[in-house]
Amino acid sequence: MFERTLAIIKPDGVRSLVIGEIIRRYEQSGLIPIAIRLTQLTKEQAKAFYQVHCNQPFFNDLTSFMSSGPIVVLALEGEGAILRHRDLMGATDPSKAAEGTIRKAFGASIDFNVVHGSDAPETAGKEIEFFFTDSDLYSRTE
Repeated sequence: MFERTLAIIKPDGVRSLVIGEIIRRYEQSGLIPIAIRLTQLTKEQAKAFYQVHCNQPFFNDLTSFMSSGPIVVLALEGEGAILRHRDLMGATDPSKAAEGTIRKAFGASIDFNVVHGSDAPETAGKEIEFFFTDSDLYSRTE
């Protein structure tokens, strides 16, 4: 089933100059970028995006980090895109991520793990809408 998912190359990934390599890995795995944007979140935007984690002890550090520099947001489309992207990202903690995953290759720690990805179809829809309008999205299936 064709799905859409949101991917974010976080500030540490942008600073490390691995944007192209990450996008190459998406494309090689069959995940097609249908929208791409370089942006920088304000602290308030980061809080809104990560609202689901607002009661977690890491919330303030996460939102400070995510607003600390530019990010690249992508809407990706492909067969089983959500699970495929999560497999490609690897475990949240890069030290526990499988070889060949993005986080294993480029992540420094659980806090600086280079990428974000949607975890379910409902989440993907909301996250894509946070960054993109319908007219921003190109679909090869349309």
